[in-house]
Amino acid sequence: MCAQGIYVQKIKVLDSDNLVIIPTYNEIENIEKIIRTVFGLEMPFHILIVDDGSPDGTADAVKNLQEDYSENLHLLQRSGKQGLGTAYIAGFKWALERHYQYIFEMDADFSHNPTDLSRLRIACESEGVGVSIGSRYVRGGKLVDWPMNRILMSRGASFYVRLITWMPVSDSTAGFVCYSRKFLESLDFDKIKFIGYAFQIEMKFAAWQLGFKLREIPITFIDRKEGASKMSTAIFSEAFWGVLKMRWNAFFKSYRKK
Repeated sequence: MCAQGIYVQKIKVLDSDNLVIIPTYNEIENIEKIIRTVFGLEMPFHILIVDDGSPDGTADAVKNLQEDYSENLHLLQRSGKQGLGTAYIAGFKWALERHYQYIFEMDADFSHNPTDLSRLRIACESEGVGVSIGSRYVRGGKLVDWPMNRILMSRGASFYVRLITWMPVSDSTAGFVCYSRKFLESLDFDKIKFIGYAFQIEMKFAAWQLGFKLREIPITFIDRKEGASKMSTAIFSEAFWGVLKMRWNAFFKSYRKK
């Protein structure tokens, strides 16, 4: 209370405007290591884990780590598997309600190297860039330990997306991404329809349709060492038909929030 008897609310200023969203389902083998690695980086990041009711105790492991990182580690628990897209959208809304300016997508399994987070941030800070993308398919990008059938499927999907949408992105299915707050604030999340693999494509397409620049930086993508992959041919099938529908719908609607 000040001398005039007026109460002044003390506003807490956090130590980072970067939030890394990590969706999890059965990532007990990786979760502690990925969290400690991100918090050990020179550039400060906060982490939001969005867990879809992992039966292996992933959420409990995060709660235990919150004793060490009470200010910087956050947890959203959801009941059951509800899809990658809805997990990220829940995370985006959570981030926008707070002070975060740069919001990241990253997997828990170390297929994305946490040291590249700072490179994504720097790229997204460039003028007009709404989305920076950790790309496997630009010069300097690499894939490590992926079987040939997955490489062909992934490269084929990105080529197909570019052919249908004309979007200037080499790795449209990439899930290692930094979004600017400005882009997410302009986006109507209710118009993002895909919740699986195609979600990554639609988010980039929405940014491009809204006039934001997309910038790709080369990364080395390493296949997971621990835990099980969630990828399947059914997920790619969803993306195949989803891209056609997405491109058609774009003639009649905008992703911009009204």
